[in-house]
Amino acid sequence: MAATAEVIRPRNLCEAVSHQEALQETWATLRREAQAAKTAEPMLSAFYERTVLRHESYTSALAALIADKLATPDAGAEVVYELVLEAMSGDARIAACSACDLAASVERNPAFPDALVAFLYAKGFHALQTHRVAHVLWQRGRKELAYFVHGRATDTYAVDIHPAAKIGHGVFIDHATGVVVGETATIGNNVSLLHGVTLGGTGKESGDRHPKVGDDVLIGAGAVVLGAIQVGEGSRIGAGSVVLHAVPPHVTVAGVPARVVRRSCPESPAETMDQVFD
Repeated sequence: MAATAEVIRPRNLCEAVSHQEALQETWATLRREAQAAKTAEPMLSAFYERTVLRHESYTSALAALIADKLATPDAGAEVVYELVLEAMSGDARIAACSACDLAASVERNPAFPDALVAFLYAKGFHALQTHRVAHVLWQRGRKELAYFVHGRATDTYAVDIHPAAKIGHGVFIDHATGVVVGETATIGNNVSLLHGVTLGGTGKESGDRHPKVGDDVLIGAGAVVLGAIQVGEGSRIGAGSVVLHAVPPHVTVAGVPARVVRRSCPESPAETMDQVFD
């Protein structure tokens, strides 16, 4: 398979999310890796053809991938494919942000040898792209469809991201199982979340009630962040922490309840993925 170095760095792509050249380069990389994988393992030839090589664009391949995951007896893969493709075609940023998420996944997880493996098998990547579709449907007022996509995503990926939640680009959700993101939550650009993270409310209040996560933040496995609080840019939240108060920028918090344990952080904790700070 192709080397990781061929994948566009997420920050570079994020700086040009509207540029079709960057998206086309990501698509070319995927096709090249799929062709190499097909040659290396002929038994999977049909699989690589169906998921990547037969498609004319990244958008088409991603729509088909999501449709295969979400299809039901009542809404088959072809129906879901058309729904997803329509949503993605109406908002060019979905595909561009998706390519940026893909690059982030490869760069931040050494278990992914290349973009193809992340594209085909990374559950966190799939859950995030499915949310992007649900979010566009929600914004267009097609809430019943948004709920359908959200519900299928929850069942399929064990990830619960409300369709109204706003998520930036270059986002990496590692492992993904058990991630919960509430309706009024926002997640900035270049953020990394691990499995079991909750961005939730503090009770049954209505209105703005969920966390606002800034750019370049790293949130460790099992961390719980509750309420409409700010998580400052470039900060880290330790695994298993319970965060009930605002987190200043560029600090590390940990514990139950969480407190500041370090006053400085790497420039971008989300990229370094450094979770050791004793």
